[in-house]
Amino acid sequence: MALSKIQAESMNLADTYAFTGSVSGTETLQAWVNFDGSGTVAIRDSGNVSSITDNGLGDYTVNFSTSMSDANYSALITANDDTTTAGNTSGYAYGSLTARTTNSYSTSSMRFNLGYPANTENYDQKFINVAVFR
Repeated sequence: MALSKIQAESMNLADTYAFTGSVSGTETLQAWVNFDGSGTVAIRDSGNVSSITDNGLGDYTVNFSTSMSDANYSALITANDDTTTAGNTSGYAYGSLTARTTNSYSTSSMRFNLGYPANTENYDQKFINVAVFR
């Protein structure tokens, strides 16, 4: 089914809009997770994620509940290590993906490292968000 073009002269942002259809097929969100990567790793909420493995300082594996069809998916990862309020990074760009040999994508999991842009060290992050698209 093709999508129709939507045209509007104006929209009231105070109105509530609801999507009642469904999205299926490829190129959709396949898994997501919001977790605390500091201390004892803990999932706050997730979809199609069975667990998180803490492999060491700033080194995590997201394990999927249902495997991907192949390892050619795309992952969006954001993070910060603020310990007082979510989203407050004090002006720093925490959560940069660092190039390591441990980074890997498989059909059942994805492993990645997080650190600061200013150096090549891995660091644990308090607020980590991962979205996987395929």
